[in-house]
Amino acid sequence: MLLHANVLGTGKPFIILHGFLGMGDNWKTLGQQFSEQGYEVHLVDQRNHGRSFHDENFSYEDMVADLKFYLDDKNLDNIVLLGHSMGGKTAMLFATQYPKMVNKLMVADISPRYYPIHHETILNGLSSLNFSLLKSRGAADKQLALFVSDFGTRQFLLKNLYWKEKGLLALRMNLEVLKEHVAEVGESLPIHTKFEGDTLFLRGDKSEYIGHQDEAIISGHFPNSKIVTIANAGHWLHAENPEDFYSAVMSFLN
Repeated sequence: MLLHANVLGTGKPFIILHGFLGMGDNWKTLGQQFSEQGYEVHLVDQRNHGRSFHDENFSYEDMVADLKFYLDDKNLDNIVLLGHSMGGKTAMLFATQYPKMVNKLMVADISPRYYPIHHETILNGLSSLNFSLLKSRGAADKQLALFVSDFGTRQFLLKNLYWKEKGLLALRMNLEVLKEHVAEVGESLPIHTKFEGDTLFLRGDKSEYIGHQDEAIISGHFPNSKIVTIANAGHWLHAENPEDFYSAVMSFLN
């Protein structure tokens, strides 16, 4: 099945992959800016997220196959590929499997290594949303706040809310499958995989996802890579400091 995507602008194909529990729409503002620089930007929803199809299978191999099918369907090649967090893992694996299709690779705030499960509280909060009782975004936010104290994180998660029918809210994501397969999100890149092309890793200075211990792991898989640190930013570096994020991406692409 074909992934859903919003396409902005015309020019060189530039694919953006969102993180866990996100969607392509999270990247709309930056995507618009990239499109103004001569890129055809594809804001892709990965499987079980956003408006893309729901499926009981969920792994990086599946997400790589989805992306390959999407690119073939749209006749896209020689792409710029940017992925954040889970999307970064998909992008890394895709580049190692289809290196000739990737002109430049960018990975936002994730390393090729294994990460232990750390989304339980958020998933429990989302599971607690009973839409037969919660009839507004405000009510959903209040309920989610019992689990997730950070306002910005809640706003990010509640972007998934939509009116399924008159008077009935729902979540776009396939929450049951994502809960069942949450361990997949932390999986490491297979040990002998390598991508020799130009690669940029971006990390937030307040984030612990890419530490000094990750530098050797990164250069082992991506020998032609560099790491840029975005100031005043945590894991959602593209949302917390979009100006510096945009500048770092454009200077790498140019």
